[in-house]
Amino acid sequence: MLRSLLFIPGNSPAMLQNADVLGADAYIFDLEDAVSPKEKDAARLLVTSAIKTLDFDKNKIIVRINPLNTGDCAVDIQAIVPLEPAFIMPTKVSRTEDILKISEHIKLIEEKHKLDIGTIKLIPLIETAEGIENAYHIASSSERIAALFLGAEDLTSDMQAIRSKHGNEIAYARSRIVTAAKACSIEAIDTPFTDAHDYDGLVEDARIARSLGFTGKAAISPQHVEGINEAFTPTSEEINYARNVIEAIEEGEMLGKGAVSLGGKMIDRPIVLRARKLLSIARQLGMEK
Repeated sequence: MLRSLLFIPGNSPAMLQNADVLGADAYIFDLEDAVSPKEKDAARLLVTSAIKTLDFDKNKIIVRINPLNTGDCAVDIQAIVPLEPAFIMPTKVSRTEDILKISEHIKLIEEKHKLDIGTIKLIPLIETAEGIENAYHIASSSERIAALFLGAEDLTSDMQAIRSKHGNEIAYARSRIVTAAKACSIEAIDTPFTDAHDYDGLVEDARIARSLGFTGKAAISPQHVEGINEAFTPTSEEINYARNVIEAIEEGEMLGKGAVSLGGKMIDRPIVLRARKLLSIARQLGMEK
């Protein structure tokens, strides 16, 4: 489960070296927006060196590569795939063809290096109006897709919308991403909250994202990791209620009851499914046996 995904600039040796102690569920080593064009080669060398030499859990490594329409994309893939990170994050993904081309390129390198085909998963960054409208098709285009990631900064620029803290301008995009991800049984990652100094705003934004169905949220500041993790972690009250729901439905089934109530409220199938999913998350986090 990826609750918090922290961006680490690929051209920052200090942040790369200390990434694994910052508390995030995953780290996005960024070769794209955080790196100026003249530093792309150096950043790629730094990231590959960090993955090779530092004691990272590879299941927590995501590498954000440059867009498909740039020469850097192919070079990024050639350098990164042999290191077998858990995830590669393609950027500016707008259509299924983007994923198919990237996936085929990865496959060729996997074959060349005798790696298991399909082990490296993709988390497409959806950050264009066309990408939002094609979200389901992108999500279902390849078995490599592990999650969809909403990129609101580039999206709102593409839409000529005004980016705000309250996020009304990305409400449709958020719903579209979550719906597409759920339809394909993959995770949905929300866009970062970009004010590094507004912790309360970050917490509120993360809670909104979770309420919409997102399973995690990206961060551009280490200061945001704790708030995101807390927002996407079930509370003790939620866990207790979920347990009670499961106990009530199991007791009702044993007694042959067609309907079960809990606290005066009827327990139907959607409530049971929601309870089971929440308890599954709690187990992944070590909060439930």
